Amino acid sequence: MTQNPASFFLLVSVLIVAIILVVYLTMSRRGVLSLDSQKYQTKWLEIENSLSRENPQSYPMAILNADKLLDLALKERHIKGETMGERMKSAQNIWTNANHVWGAHKIRNQLAHETDVHVTPDIALRSLSAYKQALKDLGAI
Repeated sequence: MTQNPASFFLLVSVLIVAIILVVYLTMSRRGVLSLDSQKYQTKWLEIENSLSRENPQSYPMAILNADKLLDLALKERHIKGETMGERMKSAQNIWTNANHVWGAHKIRNQLAHETDVHVTPDIALRSLSAYKQALKDLGAI
């Protein structure tokens, strides 16, 4: 059985590419290609510490900042999508509770695009809880 050098080279090339692909997929699923959790934890604590019952304006700002932090994590995890909404759709199977994440993002959109949005402490805490879980699901915190 004589082997053609070109077919041998092709076979070796295919095997190398397959091995690289398997290693990459294994590493990304295990979180080896993970986010800087210390950075995200620090930013998350800043968001939580910015909340003040005496200052109702802190609620919308905390939601906006949590949404930005989630979008940064989605981008750094290389989740597909041009917009945050597209990235969230691509990450749909990652979330523990996708409806909560989408609900928090919809509140963020109302805050960003409407002038008469009233955020209660309960809405703020539920939104932040959804963002926190989403960040945990991504391995950011």
